[in-house]
Amino acid sequence: MNRKALRTCTYGLYLITSRKGERLNGQIANTVFQVASDPATIAVAINRQNLTHEFISDSRAFAASILSQDAPLSFIGLFGFQSGRNVDKLKDARYELGGTKVPIVIDYSLSYLEAKVVDQLEVGTHTIFVGELVGAEILREGEPMTYHYYREIKRGTTPKTAPSYIEEKKEAKSEMEKYECTVCGYIYDPEPGDPENGVKPGTPFQAIPDDWVCPVCGAGKDQFEKV
Repeated sequence: MNRKALRTCTYGLYLITSRKGERLNGQIANTVFQVASDPATIAVAINRQNLTHEFISDSRAFAASILSQDAPLSFIGLFGFQSGRNVDKLKDARYELGGTKVPIVIDYSLSYLEAKVVDQLEVGTHTIFVGELVGAEILREGEPMTYHYYREIKRGTTPKTAPSYIEEKKEAKSEMEKYECTVCGYIYDPEPGDPENGVKPGTPFQAIPDDWVCPVCGAGKDQFEKV
């Protein structure tokens, strides 16, 4: 069985937020979908190990911000590879509180959906939370980021707690040496470089400035290993 066939399924990229008392948290997810039109109902799959799962279970509410293609990897990395147990992810983010009092992140968001949980289903490592919409707005025009765009164009990686994670061996296909972030799995490929952060195409890893950090999770250059 070739599990890579699952990657031909279409996904978006969303920022899921919730609260527990006065604490706020959020994470990246690619499994948000509409399941009914009357009443308007959506569902999201969240790993039971994640802090956001605990928050949604407590508040019985969540919001999904639809991310745009211009969302930088550093922003996605903060919400996708950092834990709210260690970092206040919303400290520097622009957000509003919705009708359910969950935070709705505005940064890099085209629109948002806010829902109250009406049902849930346990599936393997994840819980599917089903929520009835209580709020929804379009924030600005733009192209929504798909999971394919995130992986193939932005060259983003997938955390092990994501439902779409597939373990695979990394193989260097370039004559120039590639380096892998030991924190999040991001691969630095000298051919395209990292222009978004000032590293020109064709720059060997050794020539990158020492203060350069992983564009996904922010790990230092010393936390990379040669593939």
